Amino acid sequence: MNRFIRNASAALALTLSSAALAADPVACKTVRLGVVNWTDVIATSAMAEVMLEGLGYQTEETTASQQIIMSAMADDNLDVFLGYWQPTMIPVVKPFIDKGQVKVMESPILPDAQSTFAVPDYVYEAGLKTFADIAKYRDKLDGKIYGIEPGSGANRGTAEMIKNNRFGLKDFQLVESSEAGMLTAVKRAEKRKDWIVFFGWKPHPMNLQIKMHYLTGSEDVFGPNEGLATVSAVTTANYPEKCPNVAKLVGNLHFTSAEVGAVMAPILDRTSPQEAAKAWLKQHPGKLETVLDGVTTLDGKNGLHAVKASL
Repeated sequence: MNRFIRNASAALALTLSSAALAADPVACKTVRLGVVNWTDVIATSAMAEVMLEGLGYQTEETTASQQIIMSAMADDNLDVFLGYWQPTMIPVVKPFIDKGQVKVMESPILPDAQSTFAVPDYVYEAGLKTFADIAKYRDKLDGKIYGIEPGSGANRGTAEMIKNNRFGLKDFQLVESSEAGMLTAVKRAEKRKDWIVFFGWKPHPMNLQIKMHYLTGSEDVFGPNEGLATVSAVTTANYPEKCPNVAKLVGNLHFTSAEVGAVMAPILDRTSPQEAAKAWLKQHPGKLETVLDGVTTLDGKNGLHAVKASL
């Protein structure tokens, strides 16, 4: 009888041990991330990918527009998106939230972001300091405002201003491009001392590479307090329940704009995002401890030890 009890106890212990090791189901091994082609989102996603791979997961990255990413998440073809800029992207993401197709993590990845119109310093010093000033200098600006990719919340907000003649912008043209294309235009204008108004944001090395100023008097068109913003993670609606360990890591992702900017700088210098992320994480073990708090490897082992070893 004692032998039976001992054997039963051993079997139970083995069962409980195996259950504890199953941090996430095998179906969660591949984490599918949607990434918009913005360097801040690329940098944040790369840091998540490096840690996930150190934990024994595989990652698949799909680069697309905001709308395509949200639609793919609604169709359960993507799992995670780490670039929900609020409030500029609310018109894009809210319909999917309202339908219960995606879920926004409670605590933002970035609490101190900003996105609004900006100008080079020589334009600012010459008098273009507010949104109301833009129309005064239409000729110098060639009637153009430089935005990012078509369909973005920033461009939609700008197009609405032009359509409704807000700030007297009815005769302006929105130049839609990409982050890289817009910044090339800004740097070209800066070199020639041409006048230009463009959509700027932080975190981004542009704040160090370009002598620039953000405009004031926006009347909250890009959000309260002159475009101050947060960046949050979005998952498919049932992902936190389906893959709680990955969701724990995603929920633990918290950075400052300066921290993300430090990862972005080498990426813009043509270092691969993963190498830039690895280098920064290796130099900041305290951040690893915070993000990996309560996170295990795919098979339930110590997550912090595994990721440190992988770096």
